[in-house]
Amino acid sequence: MTLRHTRYACFGALAVLTVSALTACQSSGTTDGSSGGKPVVGVDYPRSDTDFWNSYIKYTPQYAKDLGLDLKTTNSQNDVAKLTANAQTFISQGVKGVAIAPQDTAAVAPTLAQMEAKKIPVVTVDTRPDTGKVYMVVRADNRAYGEKACQFLGTKLHGKGKVVMLQGDLSSINGRDRTEAFNDCMKKNYPGIRVFGEATNWDGAVAAQKLQTDLTAHPDIKGVYMQSSFALSGTLQVLKQKGLLVGPADKKHVFVVSNDGIPEELKDIGGGQIDATVSQPADLYAKYALYYLKAAIDGKTFKPGKTDHDSTIIQVRDGVLEDQLSAPLVTADGGTYGGVSSLKSDDKSLWGNNLG
Repeated sequence: MTLRHTRYACFGALAVLTVSALTACQSSGTTDGSSGGKPVVGVDYPRSDTDFWNSYIKYTPQYAKDLGLDLKTTNSQNDVAKLTANAQTFISQGVKGVAIAPQDTAAVAPTLAQMEAKKIPVVTVDTRPDTGKVYMVVRADNRAYGEKACQFLGTKLHGKGKVVMLQGDLSSINGRDRTEAFNDCMKKNYPGIRVFGEATNWDGAVAAQKLQTDLTAHPDIKGVYMQSSFALSGTLQVLKQKGLLVGPADKKHVFVVSNDGIPEELKDIGGGQIDATVSQPADLYAKYALYYLKAAIDGKTFKPGKTDHDSTIIQVRDGVLEDQLSAPLVTADGGTYGGVSSLKSDDKSLWGNNLG
Protein backbone atom coordinates (compact mmCIF):
# COMPACT_ATOMS: atom_id res chain seq x y z
CA MET A 1 0.00 0.00 0.00
CA THR A 2 1.30 3.48 -0.85
CA LEU A 3 1.10 6.06 1.90
CA ARG A 4 0.21 9.61 1.08
CA HIS A 5 2.81 12.26 1.77
CA THR A 6 2.17 15.67 3.28
CA ARG A 7 1.54 18.64 1.04
CA TYR A 8 4.46 20.09 -0.88
CA ALA A 9 3.46 23.70 -0.52
CA CYS A 10 6.48 25.10 -2.27
CA PHE A 11 6.66 22.77 -5.25
CA GLY A 12 4.27 24.77 -7.41
CA ALA A 13 6.54 27.76 -7.19
CA LEU A 14 9.64 25.65 -7.63
CA ALA A 15 8.30 24.17 -10.83
CA VAL A 16 8.58 27.47 -12.66
CA LEU A 17 12.17 28.08 -11.68
CA THR A 18 14.76 28.08 -14.44
CA VAL A 19 18.49 27.69 -14.41
CA SER A 20 19.16 30.38 -17.01
CA ALA A 21 20.37 32.90 -14.48
CA LEU A 22 22.84 30.77 -12.56
CA THR A 23 25.40 32.61 -10.49
CA ALA A 24 28.50 31.66 -8.56
CA CYS A 25 27.99 34.20 -5.80
CA GLN A 26 27.67 33.30 -2.14
CA SER A 27 25.74 35.15 0.54
CA SER A 28 27.69 36.49 3.47
CA GLY A 29 25.38 35.17 6.19
CA THR A 30 25.56 35.95 9.90
CA THR A 31 26.32 33.96 13.02
CA ASP A 32 22.79 34.09 14.47
CA GLY A 33 21.25 31.79 11.91
CA SER A 34 19.56 34.50 9.85
CA SER A 35 20.50 37.36 7.56
CA GLY A 36 17.97 40.07 6.88
CA GLY A 37 15.24 37.63 7.85
CA LYS A 38 16.66 34.82 5.70
CA PRO A 39 17.56 31.52 7.39
CA VAL A 40 21.25 30.69 7.03
CA VAL A 41 22.01 27.18 5.78
CA GLY A 42 25.28 25.42 5.10
CA VAL A 43 26.07 23.31 2.05
CA ASP A 44 29.26 21.27 1.94
CA TYR A 45 30.39 20.42 -1.57
CA PRO A 46 31.98 16.96 -1.60
CA ARG A 47 34.52 17.70 -4.33
CA SER A 48 35.16 20.00 -7.29
CA ASP A 49 37.24 17.75 -9.53
CA THR A 50 34.41 16.37 -11.69
CA ASP A 51 32.04 18.00 -14.16
CA PHE A 52 29.07 16.54 -12.30
CA TRP A 53 29.92 18.09 -8.94
CA ASN A 54 30.99 21.37 -10.52
CA SER A 55 27.53 21.52 -12.08
CA TYR A 56 25.93 20.89 -8.67
CA ILE A 57 28.08 23.69 -7.24
CA LYS A 58 26.90 26.00 -10.01
CA TYR A 59 23.21 25.31 -9.42
CA THR A 60 23.19 25.67 -5.62
CA PRO A 61 23.44 29.46 -5.12
CA GLN A 62 20.56 30.25 -7.46
CA TYR A 63 18.20 27.77 -5.82
CA ALA A 64 19.16 29.15 -2.39
CA LYS A 65 18.26 32.61 -3.64
CA ASP A 66 14.96 31.43 -5.09
CA LEU A 67 14.01 29.80 -1.78
CA GLY A 68 14.98 32.82 0.32
CA LEU A 69 17.91 31.11 2.03
CA ASP A 70 21.21 32.68 2.96
CA LEU A 71 23.99 30.34 1.92
CA LYS A 72 27.27 29.31 3.51
CA THR A 73 29.43 26.82 1.61
CA THR A 74 32.49 24.67 2.21
CA ASN A 75 34.27 21.97 0.19
CA SER A 76 35.42 18.77 1.88
CA GLN A 77 37.41 17.57 -1.18
CA ASN A 78 36.47 13.91 -0.70
CA ASP A 79 38.05 13.94 2.79
CA VAL A 80 35.91 12.91 5.76
CA ALA A 81 38.21 14.78 8.17
CA LYS A 82 37.61 17.99 6.23
CA LEU A 83 33.89 17.30 6.25
CA THR A 84 34.00 16.99 10.04
CA ALA A 85 35.90 20.28 10.31
CA ASN A 86 33.49 21.98 7.92
CA ALA A 87 30.56 20.82 10.03
CA GLN A 88 32.20 22.52 13.03
CA THR A 89 32.48 25.69 10.97
CA PHE A 90 28.78 25.58 10.12
CA ILE A 91 27.89 25.10 13.79
CA SER A 92 29.99 28.13 14.75
CA GLN A 93 28.21 30.16 12.06
CA GLY A 94 24.83 29.36 13.57
CA VAL A 95 23.33 27.67 10.53
CA LYS A 96 19.78 26.38 10.77
CA GLY A 97 20.36 23.37 8.51
CA VAL A 98 23.13 21.61 6.60
CA ALA A 99 23.29 19.71 3.30
CA ILE A 100 26.21 17.34 2.77
CA ALA A 101 27.17 14.68 0.23
CA PRO A 102 29.39 12.28 2.19
CA GLN A 103 31.52 10.15 -0.11
CA ASP A 104 32.39 7.72 2.71
CA THR A 105 28.93 6.80 3.94
CA ALA A 106 30.16 4.90 6.99
CA ALA A 107 32.64 7.43 8.37
CA VAL A 108 30.13 10.31 8.41
CA ALA A 109 28.23 8.88 11.42
CA PRO A 110 29.99 11.00 14.12
CA THR A 111 29.28 14.20 12.18
CA LEU A 112 25.60 13.30 11.92
CA ALA A 113 25.48 12.55 15.64
CA GLN A 114 27.00 15.94 16.40
CA MET A 115 24.48 17.72 14.21
CA GLU A 116 21.63 15.82 15.84
CA ALA A 117 22.89 16.82 19.28
CA LYS A 118 22.86 20.46 18.17
CA LYS A 119 19.35 20.02 16.71
CA ILE A 120 20.58 21.03 13.26
CA PRO A 121 18.67 19.15 10.52
CA VAL A 122 20.80 17.46 7.88
CA VAL A 123 19.94 16.61 4.29
CA THR A 124 22.33 14.28 2.49
CA VAL A 125 22.68 14.55 -1.26
CA ASP A 126 23.59 11.74 -3.69
CA THR A 127 24.56 9.34 -0.88
CA ARG A 128 22.77 7.75 2.05
CA PRO A 129 24.67 7.36 5.34
CA ASP A 130 25.08 3.81 6.55
CA THR A 131 24.01 4.80 10.08
CA GLY A 132 22.66 7.89 11.80
CA LYS A 133 19.60 10.07 11.32
CA VAL A 134 19.01 12.70 8.65
CA TYR A 135 15.97 14.79 7.80
CA MET A 136 15.95 13.61 4.18
CA VAL A 137 18.17 11.86 1.65
CA VAL A 138 18.00 13.43 -1.81
CA ARG A 139 19.19 10.79 -4.20
CA ALA A 140 18.27 8.92 -7.34
CA ASP A 141 17.71 5.17 -7.23
CA ASN A 142 21.29 3.98 -7.68
CA ARG A 143 20.30 0.36 -8.09
CA ALA A 144 18.33 1.49 -11.12
CA TYR A 145 21.58 2.93 -12.56
CA GLY A 146 23.17 -0.50 -12.53
CA GLU A 147 20.05 -2.20 -13.86
CA LYS A 148 19.64 0.27 -16.74
CA ALA A 149 23.30 -0.10 -17.71
CA CYS A 150 22.91 -3.88 -17.62
CA GLN A 151 19.78 -3.90 -19.77
CA PHE A 152 21.39 -1.60 -22.33
CA LEU A 153 24.61 -3.61 -22.66
CA GLY A 154 22.79 -6.93 -22.47
CA THR A 155 20.55 -5.89 -25.35
CA LYS A 156 23.39 -4.52 -27.47
CA LEU A 157 25.51 -7.64 -26.95
CA HIS A 158 22.54 -9.96 -27.58
CA GLY A 159 23.19 -11.63 -24.23
CA LYS A 160 26.69 -12.89 -25.03
CA GLY A 161 30.27 -11.69 -24.58
CA LYS A 162 32.46 -9.89 -22.07
CA VAL A 163 32.11 -6.52 -20.37
CA VAL A 164 34.18 -4.50 -17.91
CA MET A 165 32.49 -2.72 -15.01
CA LEU A 166 34.58 0.22 -13.75
CA GLN A 167 33.22 0.41 -10.22
CA GLY A 168 33.20 3.38 -7.91
CA ASP A 169 34.28 3.27 -4.29
CA LEU A 170 32.65 0.29 -2.60
CA SER A 171 32.80 2.12 0.75
CA SER A 172 30.09 4.32 -0.79
CA ILE A 173 26.46 3.21 -0.90
CA ASN A 174 26.40 4.40 -4.52
CA GLY A 175 29.27 2.18 -5.57
CA ARG A 176 27.74 -0.80 -3.79
CA ASP A 177 24.24 -0.25 -5.18
CA ARG A 178 25.38 0.18 -8.78
CA THR A 179 27.72 -2.81 -8.59
CA GLU A 180 25.27 -5.19 -6.94
CA ALA A 181 22.39 -4.22 -9.24
CA PHE A 182 24.48 -4.59 -12.40
CA ASN A 183 25.77 -8.00 -11.33
CA ASP A 184 22.33 -9.20 -10.21
CA CYS A 185 20.73 -8.09 -13.48
CA MET A 186 23.43 -9.73 -15.59
CA LYS A 187 23.18 -13.00 -13.67
CA LYS A 188 19.40 -13.08 -13.97
CA ASN A 189 18.87 -11.79 -17.51
CA TYR A 190 22.13 -12.26 -19.41
CA PRO A 191 24.00 -15.26 -17.97
CA GLY A 192 25.97 -15.55 -21.20
CA ILE A 193 27.80 -12.28 -20.47
CA ARG A 194 30.96 -12.41 -18.37
CA VAL A 195 31.55 -9.34 -16.17
CA PHE A 196 35.01 -8.17 -15.09
CA GLY A 197 34.45 -5.96 -12.03
CA GLU A 198 37.23 -3.46 -11.36
CA ALA A 199 37.37 -1.37 -8.18
CA THR A 200 38.59 2.16 -9.00
CA ASN A 201 37.79 4.30 -5.93
CA TRP A 202 36.23 6.87 -8.34
CA ASP A 203 39.73 7.48 -9.73
CA GLY A 204 39.98 8.01 -13.49
CA ALA A 205 43.64 7.04 -13.75
CA VAL A 206 43.03 3.77 -11.90
CA ALA A 207 40.03 3.04 -14.12
CA ALA A 208 42.03 3.62 -17.31
CA GLN A 209 44.88 1.39 -16.14
CA LYS A 210 42.55 -1.48 -15.22
CA LEU A 211 40.61 -1.18 -18.47
CA GLN A 212 43.91 -1.28 -20.38
CA THR A 213 44.90 -4.47 -18.54
CA ASP A 214 41.54 -6.14 -19.17
CA LEU A 215 41.54 -5.31 -22.87
CA THR A 216 45.08 -6.66 -23.22
CA ALA A 217 44.14 -9.94 -21.54
CA HIS A 218 40.72 -10.15 -23.21
CA PRO A 219 40.75 -8.37 -26.59
CA ASP A 220 37.24 -9.65 -27.27
CA ILE A 221 35.67 -7.41 -24.58
CA LYS A 222 32.69 -5.68 -26.18
CA GLY A 223 31.22 -3.54 -23.41
CA VAL A 224 32.23 -1.11 -20.66
CA TYR A 225 30.07 0.14 -17.80
CA MET A 226 31.52 3.25 -16.14
CA GLN A 227 29.80 3.93 -12.83
CA SER A 228 30.54 7.63 -13.18
CA SER A 229 31.85 10.10 -15.75
CA PHE A 230 35.12 10.19 -13.78
CA ALA A 231 36.28 7.42 -16.12
CA LEU A 232 35.13 9.01 -19.38
CA SER A 233 38.29 10.60 -20.75
CA GLY A 234 40.52 7.69 -19.70
CA THR A 235 38.16 5.12 -21.21
CA LEU A 236 38.07 6.94 -24.56
CA GLN A 237 41.85 7.29 -24.54
CA VAL A 238 42.35 3.56 -23.92
CA LEU A 239 39.87 2.60 -26.63
CA LYS A 240 41.60 4.95 -29.06
CA GLN A 241 45.01 3.46 -28.28
CA LYS A 242 43.59 -0.01 -28.93
CA GLY A 243 42.04 1.05 -32.23
CA LEU A 244 38.58 0.45 -30.79
CA LEU A 245 37.24 4.02 -30.72
CA VAL A 246 35.06 3.54 -33.79
CA GLY A 247 31.40 4.18 -34.53
CA PRO A 248 28.57 1.82 -33.55
CA ALA A 249 28.28 0.47 -37.09
CA ASP A 250 31.86 -0.84 -37.01
CA LYS A 251 32.29 -4.44 -35.83
CA LYS A 252 35.19 -3.35 -33.60
CA HIS A 253 32.96 -0.96 -31.64
CA VAL A 254 32.96 -1.41 -27.87
CA PHE A 255 29.65 -0.38 -26.32
CA VAL A 256 30.11 2.08 -23.46
CA VAL A 257 27.48 3.17 -20.94
CA SER A 258 28.14 5.70 -18.18
CA ASN A 259 26.39 7.36 -15.24
CA ASP A 260 25.99 11.13 -14.71
CA GLY A 261 24.67 12.83 -17.83
CA ILE A 262 27.29 15.59 -18.00
CA PRO A 263 27.41 17.66 -21.21
CA GLU A 264 30.50 15.82 -22.48
CA GLU A 265 28.74 12.47 -22.20
CA LEU A 266 25.74 13.74 -24.14
CA LYS A 267 28.04 15.13 -26.82
CA ASP A 268 29.93 11.83 -27.04
CA ILE A 269 26.69 9.86 -27.37
CA GLY A 270 25.65 12.09 -30.26
CA GLY A 271 29.07 11.61 -31.83
CA GLY A 272 29.02 7.83 -31.49
CA GLN A 273 31.99 7.60 -29.11
CA ILE A 274 29.95 6.26 -26.21
CA ASP A 275 26.49 4.75 -26.39
CA ALA A 276 24.47 5.61 -23.29
CA THR A 277 24.43 7.18 -19.87
CA VAL A 278 22.05 7.50 -16.96
CA SER A 279 21.41 11.18 -16.29
CA GLN A 280 21.98 11.82 -12.59
CA PRO A 281 20.09 15.06 -11.83
CA ALA A 282 22.70 17.56 -10.63
CA ASP A 283 20.17 20.37 -10.90
CA LEU A 284 17.49 18.56 -8.90
CA TYR A 285 20.00 17.52 -6.26
CA ALA A 286 20.70 21.18 -5.57
CA LYS A 287 17.04 22.18 -5.84
CA TYR A 288 15.58 19.61 -3.49
CA ALA A 289 18.46 19.56 -1.01
CA LEU A 290 17.69 23.21 -0.34
CA TYR A 291 13.94 22.68 -0.52
CA TYR A 292 14.12 20.06 2.24
CA LEU A 293 16.41 22.22 4.36
CA LYS A 294 13.81 24.99 4.21
CA ALA A 295 11.06 22.49 4.96
CA ALA A 296 12.98 21.28 8.01
CA ILE A 297 13.44 24.83 9.25
CA ASP A 298 9.71 25.43 8.74
CA GLY A 299 8.85 22.32 10.77
CA LYS A 300 7.34 20.28 7.92
CA THR A 301 7.28 16.50 7.92
CA PHE A 302 7.01 13.93 5.13
CA LYS A 303 5.85 10.36 4.69
CA PRO A 304 6.60 7.65 2.12
CA GLY A 305 4.75 7.94 -1.17
CA LYS A 306 4.71 9.54 -4.59
CA THR A 307 5.65 13.19 -4.92
CA ASP A 308 4.46 15.69 -7.50
CA HIS A 309 7.95 16.02 -9.01
CA ASP A 310 8.19 12.55 -10.58
CA SER A 311 9.86 10.85 -7.65
CA THR A 312 9.03 8.59 -4.73
CA ILE A 313 9.84 9.03 -1.06
CA ILE A 314 10.76 5.73 0.59
CA GLN A 315 11.63 4.86 4.17
CA VAL A 316 15.02 3.18 4.16
CA ARG A 317 15.14 2.64 7.92
CA ASP A 318 13.75 4.17 11.12
CA GLY A 319 14.32 7.92 11.06
CA VAL A 320 15.54 8.08 7.45
CA LEU A 321 13.47 8.98 4.40
CA GLU A 322 14.84 9.11 0.87
CA ASP A 323 13.43 11.10 -2.04
CA GLN A 324 14.41 9.04 -5.07
CA LEU A 325 14.56 11.45 -7.99
CA SER A 326 14.13 10.45 -11.61
CA ALA A 327 17.30 9.50 -13.55
CA PRO A 328 16.56 8.50 -17.16
CA LEU A 329 18.60 6.32 -19.48
CA VAL A 330 19.97 8.43 -22.35
CA THR A 331 20.86 7.02 -25.78
CA ALA A 332 21.41 8.23 -29.33
CA ASP A 333 18.07 6.97 -30.62
CA GLY A 334 15.80 7.28 -27.58
CA GLY A 335 14.93 3.60 -27.90
CA THR A 336 13.85 0.97 -25.39
CA TYR A 337 16.41 -1.55 -24.17
CA GLY A 338 15.47 -4.60 -22.14
CA GLY A 339 12.18 -2.90 -21.26
CA VAL A 340 13.93 0.33 -20.23
CA SER A 341 12.88 3.42 -22.17
CA SER A 342 15.40 6.16 -22.89
CA LEU A 343 15.66 9.81 -23.89
CA LYS A 344 17.62 11.00 -26.89
CA SER A 345 20.93 12.64 -26.03
CA ASP A 346 19.79 16.00 -27.45
CA ASP A 347 16.58 16.10 -25.37
CA LYS A 348 16.22 19.57 -23.89
CA SER A 349 14.79 18.24 -20.65
CA LEU A 350 18.22 16.90 -19.69
CA TRP A 351 20.15 19.20 -17.37
CA GLY A 352 23.34 18.47 -19.29
CA ASN A 353 21.81 20.24 -22.31
CA ASN A 354 20.90 23.34 -20.34
CA LEU A 355 24.09 24.61 -18.76
CA GLY A 356 24.83 27.20 -21.53
